[in-house]
Amino acid sequence: MAEARLPEPVKLICACLAGREEWLERARERLERELGPVDLVSATWPFDCTDYYEPEMGAGLLRRMYSFQELIGPENIVAIKHATNRLEQQLGAELPGGPRRPVNLDPGYVSRAKLVLATTKDYGHRVYLGSGIYAEVTLRWQGGRFEPWEWTYPDYREPAYAAFFLAMRRLLTEQLRAGPGAETRNPKSD
Repeated sequence: MAEARLPEPVKLICACLAGREEWLERARERLERELGPVDLVSATWPFDCTDYYEPEMGAGLLRRMYSFQELIGPENIVAIKHATNRLEQQLGAELPGGPRRPVNLDPGYVSRAKLVLATTKDYGHRVYLGSGIYAEVTLRWQGGRFEPWEWTYPDYREPAYAAFFLAMRRLLTEQLRAGPGAETRNPKSD
């Protein structure tokens, strides 16, 4: 009989969507207070692959990704998704002159094998984790790079995104090689 084993720590990510660069920066400040220091920041990309968010967020959206220094246990993504949902609501109340939902925060993590995103929406390719949160394997590591699935969002298929996730994976690998001294975080115990 196989024995259950704990998974390796993973690298936390948060994909942020907003209509203004200053809102992306405000989100970063709040995320760092909640989740710890950011160690990688993507470029700011136009979010023009869908108009899904326009009714509640407006047009001309921008995407930026943040990677966090401290590694987490993958099971902590449920608590982190609830925390980012609260932050979205707080930012909506704090950011004047914007739409009802000025910022969208989508946490997930990079492991050596995949990129996982947390969501509150169920679909056939998502797994329920508990407390109203589902997980989706958005990209898989194959042949020395991240590869999409049939359900992968169009923006996550972009080469610029792949380059960012590759940099995250390299950093994760370095942190795992550093051993037990590498910083890990358990938000449930904070």
